[in-house]
Amino acid sequence: MYIRKASRTYKGKTYSNYLLVESILTPKGPRQKVICSLGDLSPRPKHDWLALAHKLESALRGQPDLVNSADNAELQRLVAKVKSSAVAPSQRLPGAAAADEELVAVRVDGVRCEESREAGPVHVGCQFWRRLEVDPILEKAGLSEGARRLTLAMTLNRLIHPTSELAMPEWIRCTALPDILGVDFTELVEDSLYRNLDKLHEHRVAIETALADRERNLFALDQTVFLYDVTSTYFEGRAVGNAKAKRGYSRDHRGDCKQVLVGLAVNREGFPLAHEVFAGNRHDSTTLEEMLRALDQRVGLRSDQTVVVDRGMASAENLKKILAQGRHYLVAEPYAARKDWTAEFQDSGEFAPVEREPSPRNPFQKKSTIQVKMRRVGPETHVLCLSSERKLKDRAIRELHETRLLADLEKLKKRVAKGKGKGTKPAEVRESMGRLKERYPRVARYYHMEYDDAKRTFAYHLEESQRTEAEELDGSYLLKTDREDLSAEEAWRIYTLLTRAEAAFRTLKSPLAERPIFHHKECRVEAHIFLCVLAYHLLTAIEKTLLDAGVHTSWATVREQLKTHQVNTIVLPTDGGMELRIRKATTPEPVHQELYEKLGIGAETMRPHRSLAHAEQAPK
Repeated sequence: MYIRKASRTYKGKTYSNYLLVESILTPKGPRQKVICSLGDLSPRPKHDWLALAHKLESALRGQPDLVNSADNAELQRLVAKVKSSAVAPSQRLPGAAAADEELVAVRVDGVRCEESREAGPVHVGCQFWRRLEVDPILEKAGLSEGARRLTLAMTLNRLIHPTSELAMPEWIRCTALPDILGVDFTELVEDSLYRNLDKLHEHRVAIETALADRERNLFALDQTVFLYDVTSTYFEGRAVGNAKAKRGYSRDHRGDCKQVLVGLAVNREGFPLAHEVFAGNRHDSTTLEEMLRALDQRVGLRSDQTVVVDRGMASAENLKKILAQGRHYLVAEPYAARKDWTAEFQDSGEFAPVEREPSPRNPFQKKSTIQVKMRRVGPETHVLCLSSERKLKDRAIRELHETRLLADLEKLKKRVAKGKGKGTKPAEVRESMGRLKERYPRVARYYHMEYDDAKRTFAYHLEESQRTEAEELDGSYLLKTDREDLSAEEAWRIYTLLTRAEAAFRTLKSPLAERPIFHHKECRVEAHIFLCVLAYHLLTAIEKTLLDAGVHTSWATVREQLKTHQVNTIVLPTDGGMELRIRKATTPEPVHQELYEKLGIGAETMRPHRSLAHAEQAPK
């Protein structure tokens, strides 16, 4: 608001009246709306008019504590006058609005656009944050309003443009998140984000439990199949302050770094149900019992549920633990177990083909041919599977490993024949033989290696029968379950859902940048991983919504397409030395509008804000 002087001459005498005016935006452009006549303000200097208008605006908005006590009497009189003079729009006479407005002449050469901020991706993230009711969940867990806002900002950073806590405040300020939330992040520093991680850590279980329940009701998710897998995430640095940071088998091929294991259970739709962080040197099979307890606590296990795990966790002891809790299991058996079924795999008469549906992500992708058959042995059902694609893959891997093994065998043979230098002593040669068997376990069993101590010679030869037997089993794998109500095809389809857990790990590691971890404190490491899981909840909900709407695309593609929907400040300089500043979002392009409609959210990212001030007083 501001004050404008109006003059009128009557019978040779000039009368002055001071109007309280507000700038509004109309379809025809910015206009001035007269709020009320303030009478004669001639005793007050002209340079105080703007300050008086600002104080009057604050008082009308119910902020009397911001009013200077010296001006109280006059302001209260003016507030009363404004309220008594206000006329409802429905009571105005035709043409009254036009009489209150005044055209504003704009200097076109001075029009500019400032403070452009990316709005589309953060708008979608905020809308799904509300749809999943994460804020009430955090509030119920005991987090303050400030902590909830920081958690939202940090989660969206993971979802959209993952950075370290050091760089995160600047990223937040470079988006439209302050405009959408109505929060000033100017003074935000990384220490606040670190402290927020510490607050999140103690509430992880409660938040994860409530979130899984909300998603189950929102998307009508099936809770009868749990897919569990484990991956590793490595550290940068020594991580001496974390007892779980250990060296172990690294899925990231970073055996030189300490790591932790992350166990994740998802349902058949890919929504995360529970996760746990384990020491980096543990074997996958030792984590299953703890995950079953976590699932029981957060989701609730029932007798009609089936736990699906890969062959690395399919030990007899683990299967007994699953059965002891009254659950079912469906697992892949070790590759060595296929030898006992060689004849069955070679008998193609009873195999039945599986009708495969097009991939939701790539409907035109060529699918491999799958054949299955079932055999019941005692209390267990075995499903024999043949895959044309896996057959080609098994053969290619074996040929690659065999080529590398033969090259290393020749190197060892030449080194022994040389008879001197490092690695030619009998103990060293036998150690090299053992390392080759360890390095190439898939193909080393086809070759018989022999070292003669007396002659100091090394030789090897191929066991043709063993390689032929392996070739006959190319493309085959074996499943096992205690359920009797499944057909061979149903068992195969349930097992292939395990790829959802693998896809979750790929998403957590790459798009959401879970790795590498730079935190060293155990609590912050677990909170960092939890933040990535929170972002994955949003990502899965977004992709599930698009998939239900018939849009087969990933969040990464959506994010790139929405980047061009922004929030800007449009500055319009007038010929009276004033500047009209309008803060609003750009008009959504057709691609933006279509995505918003498919996601079921509005295209309005924020309510426009207007301000009119003298050019020298306008914020720069």
